[in-house]
Amino acid sequence: MHGPASSGWLLVALCAVTGVYCLARMRGGAEGRRSAAGGEALMGFGMAAMAVPAAVFTPPAWAWPVYAAVFGAAGVHALWAVRAGVHHLHHLVGAAAMVYMSVVMAGSPGHAHGQGGSGVPLLTGALLLYFAGYVLLTGVRLVPVAAVAGGAGPAGWGDRPELARACRLSMAIAMVAMLLTL
Repeated sequence: MHGPASSGWLLVALCAVTGVYCLARMRGGAEGRRSAAGGEALMGFGMAAMAVPAAVFTPPAWAWPVYAAVFGAAGVHALWAVRAGVHHLHHLVGAAAMVYMSVVMAGSPGHAHGQGGSGVPLLTGALLLYFAGYVLLTGVRLVPVAAVAGGAGPAGWGDRPELARACRLSMAIAMVAMLLTL
């Protein structure tokens, strides 16, 4: 990732913690939720790996095509999951963005992630608009509403939909930051 090392480390921490929480969410719930949590964990860890500052570690040339293949497979899985619900389209867009960033990084001179301005401006802009809109919409959805009296009891920390939304929100914010530095 381009940019200062301190922001890179903050993105690494944010995405890694999000990935760990998503792995924990995989332990419970219905199959569809576990699958979505697994895809989000993959996205979180992949974004954390991409955000490591270039001064610390520059991935070898073969790493970017591997990232593209892994997230391409995740995109195919998300495309298949869309038949179960349109909310999987967000996973598809996220996987496509990761493939795009991997391809751009593979094509940048010397395969270092310290080079700037190598993405397609129109595509980068479209992805930025999508993720910025997603951040705003998800942020509004996280605004607390009055609790319904007599609910089904307290949910476990892994079964709380607002925490899952907060994970998606943090990854979307990180995606905006990564696309801005592309």
